[in-house]
Amino acid sequence: MADSKRGVRIAFLALLALSVAAVGYGVATSWTETTFESHLSDDGEVNRTAAVAPEADAITVIATDSNSWRGQASDGPRARAELVALNPDGTVRYYDDSHTRYWDVDPVRGTETTVEYSYADHRDAESCPAADEWTPSDYAVDEQTWDDYFEVHGEVGACTYNGVERVNLTTGEVEDVWGQLTPGKEASRYHDVDRLNDTHLVVADIYLDGVFAVNVSSGEIAWRWNASDAFDPETTGGPFPDDWSHINDVEVLDDGRIMVSGRNFDRVVFLTADDHTLDADWTLGSEDDYEVIYEQHNPDFINGSNGGPAVVVADSENNRAIEYRRAGNDWTRSWVWRDARMQWVRDADRLPNGHTLLSDSNGNRVFEVDETGEIVWSLNVGFPYEAERLGTGDESTGGPSARSAGVDSRAGTLVDRFWIAAKSVIPGKYLNGLMYVTPVWMGVPEVFATAFGVVVGLVWLGVEARWFVGRRRSAAAGDGAIDHE
Repeated sequence: MADSKRGVRIAFLALLALSVAAVGYGVATSWTETTFESHLSDDGEVNRTAAVAPEADAITVIATDSNSWRGQASDGPRARAELVALNPDGTVRYYDDSHTRYWDVDPVRGTETTVEYSYADHRDAESCPAADEWTPSDYAVDEQTWDDYFEVHGEVGACTYNGVERVNLTTGEVEDVWGQLTPGKEASRYHDVDRLNDTHLVVADIYLDGVFAVNVSSGEIAWRWNASDAFDPETTGGPFPDDWSHINDVEVLDDGRIMVSGRNFDRVVFLTADDHTLDADWTLGSEDDYEVIYEQHNPDFINGSNGGPAVVVADSENNRAIEYRRAGNDWTRSWVWRDARMQWVRDADRLPNGHTLLSDSNGNRVFEVDETGEIVWSLNVGFPYEAERLGTGDESTGGPSARSAGVDSRAGTLVDRFWIAAKSVIPGKYLNGLMYVTPVWMGVPEVFATAFGVVVGLVWLGVEARWFVGRRRSAAAGDGAIDHE
């Protein structure tokens, strides 16, 4: 009996050792793999003469998210929010980490090194308007609609300033463009804006579940589309009005239409150019049809002149980048890329040379794949949201469709497919939620190894407890027999 117990203990110990070795390998690898943040000093200064990234064809601009309240490095792993521009030789051209979150980045037309970007800054309750100081008409909604949303988000005791700034990446000169406060701090951060013209921006209103065009000088809203005009909150999307549509992207198309990403709808929709209503015939995806898209980010439109109409989508919860091409009145899948590391990709830009630039948020990297699917440029960076390669057009504007450029799909190597299958055991939303709070060095294999070690430890503890109880019972039975004699 003692030998069998010893054998069981040795087996448990071996399994725990395997788990620790796997996690240790992840730590050791992180020490040898350079990240962009490893080039920063403790106070956030960067060496402008050191090459921190591989060489590229042009300037690369990266905006990163944060998993902390203030977006500061001291708050923990992946907590620092950053806007970084990299020269073609891999040195840093521009760096800023003054905001809580960085989101969309767009090149300014007619310039070579100037971009506009959206950001969010959280504010404490004492810096926010009181409940009766908000003006619903400033948001182009009625008081009842405002009250419905404020009842949920106003209780947080915080607010968010959603801003847009323009920066010359060469001179470092920053210009304020526009901004607006929203109550709360979760589903109230505007993720994206797009230029309608010289005077107006189109805004993805994640807070009030809509899209609006605003005059950046006067702040006056020219028009507004509400998702509730086309979709039923009781049958579509997330909890209403907590985080119903999660509209995270807008794009003004050449023909005047507006393409809109409703993350929690699992849909990319199109608004007409004349009256900004839903063009239902063009909708890509449907509620809970996760085979098509699953809580996507940053869809990019490819025009007919470049082999479209097509849409390149960061298919976030499916951990893949995907393209759909319009054929007649239907959307047909025309390209897909994924590997084992990809986890919650949130941006995919098709470049004019047929390459694709990807921002892999929980994979903690921005990378570029060529027409054959091979990675040709990569930078490890904490929690990237979006990347832009200047000189290639806004997002995928200048890029060709996969079909027209012969861009190959990639499903991954045999090892990739093993880990992709392993990851599918855990629903994507829960796995991404777990990855959201893990350190940069901890990838999916390390998460699985940690979970495996915990389970082995608990089972071992249970077995030891059972043996202990058995010994006590045997001892008690023996004492009873002696007393009886």
